[in-house]
Amino acid sequence: MLSAVTGTITAQQPPRTLVIVLAHPDDETPVGPMLARYAREGVQVHLIVVTDGAQGGSNTTIPRGPELARARAEEAACAAKALGAQPPVLLGFPDAKLGDFLADPPLLYRLTDRLAAELARLHPDVLLTWGADGGTGHPDHRLVGSLVTQLVLAGAPGATEHLFYVSMPPEMIQGAGRPAPPLLHPQEKFFTTRVSITDPDIEASGRSMECHRTQFPEEMLRRIAPLRASIFKGVVTLVPAFPGESTTSLFR
Repeated sequence: MLSAVTGTITAQQPPRTLVIVLAHPDDETPVGPMLARYAREGVQVHLIVVTDGAQGGSNTTIPRGPELARARAEEAACAAKALGAQPPVLLGFPDAKLGDFLADPPLLYRLTDRLAAELARLHPDVLLTWGADGGTGHPDHRLVGSLVTQLVLAGAPGATEHLFYVSMPPEMIQGAGRPAPPLLHPQEKFFTTRVSITDPDIEASGRSMECHRTQFPEEMLRRIAPLRASIFKGVVTLVPAFPGESTTSLFR
């Protein structure tokens, strides 16, 4: 591009890339405002969704199975668009069955290869996933976070060490009318990354939640909406996978 100051040709910097690896199509909710902020600032935000979500039907009349999986794929695309992210990468692994070690080869082995290929393709500057708690304690969340961490520790191509863990704020779990499992949420001292967000970012996150009609019924959305500002308090907090200085940005 041409510099208006010097009149010389300068190399245009490629856009930064943020990849968040999720277990289910609605798992971006705890960090939705932050994803919206970075997308608004020109970061290429990619959501990799591991499972088809076919078993998450407690709040919908759509029967569990292929029909629900199709609906949730559409919801994931809607949510990503609402956040300003790229179209989601839907891997389609069976929901609630990632721990099946009797398959040949085991699902976790197949998923490891698939995730490695996607990270090598996208080559993120920043990588997000679930921490050991899995946010809500869901086994799929825990397994996905562990596999992403495994790839980083193994030095897989594209698996950047600039890795952060997502957690579910207890207030968000309570707002959804669910009890928080004991000893789940990390201690506050570990949340050393605090990324500021704006009201429009929170609003974009709210629109993304509204896309997930099979997971968030109208009554739940009405209950959570007035709590969003108090839940986030102007920041999204994350736990760095590797100890480092406190920071207010995911990008070095």
